[in-house]
Amino acid sequence: MATPTPRIGLDPEMSFEETTLDTETPPNYEYVNTDRLLRHTSTIQTNIQPMTITSEQFNEFKDEMRKLITYFNVSQQREIAGIKTTLSQIQQSNQNIESSINSLQIQNEEFRNQISQLESHMKDDREYILFLENKLEEMQTGCRKTNFEIKNVPKKDNETKQDLIEMVTCLSETIDCKISKSDIKDIYRVRGKRTEVKNTPIVIETNSVLIKSDFCKMAKSYNIKNKTKLCAKHLGFKTQEDTPVFLSEHLTPKASRLHFLARDLARSKHYKFCWTSYGKVYVRKDEQAPVILIRSEEQVHRLLQED
Repeated sequence: MATPTPRIGLDPEMSFEETTLDTETPPNYEYVNTDRLLRHTSTIQTNIQPMTITSEQFNEFKDEMRKLITYFNVSQQREIAGIKTTLSQIQQSNQNIESSINSLQIQNEEFRNQISQLESHMKDDREYILFLENKLEEMQTGCRKTNFEIKNVPKKDNETKQDLIEMVTCLSETIDCKISKSDIKDIYRVRGKRTEVKNTPIVIETNSVLIKSDFCKMAKSYNIKNKTKLCAKHLGFKTQEDTPVFLSEHLTPKASRLHFLARDLARSKHYKFCWTSYGKVYVRKDEQAPVILIRSEEQVHRLLQED
């Protein structure tokens, strides 16, 4: 049995009431009454009335819009004025900062110039101080050129200058370089910085450089000739006789420090000779090596670092 073709159109000559559904039409299809739909749409359109606005209402609307625009303009102008003020303040701050930076740069340049001048003055001052120190060293060395000292001499109770003179004259007889009281310009024992140190050096000021030089030379020759060291008994002591004593030139504090460092250099680097002469300190590696005059501590440190 053939399936009938579904009817999807409307018969214009039939009313809605006369329209019937085909029993064979599937449930998803139905007839639509177009006339009725059109009549309903026209009814809706006739019910919509056009909106009418009077001139008074329009003027009121214009006034409100004008007021609103004016309000926005005023508000915007205020904001722009505030922004301009802020920008002006920022510009002023930037100008102040630039001015401060320029001022700091000028001050920095002035300080750099002042520092450069101070460094130059300090260099000149150091050179002048070194010059004065050398001059003072020369003067002190000149004042001590007739002096010699005996170190580690035991101190007697209630010791007097006469006791010291007797010690020196006794020593002069021992080393065969006799010296009399008239050859001694002054004699004194150095005061110790610490009270517990008693065997402080004895300084002897002679009347000439020759007397001092001969005395020191004969004392050294005595040690070499007798293969011994001078001790307290050679100065006439009856007690503490074996206390070793040492005779040397009366050096300045700077020369004494250099002599100490030079002896340490000689031990460390196996220098064969280390001695003083007329207040100067010398070292020598061996008989064939040149004589080195020690002028400063830095020179000793350089010699210690050499291979």
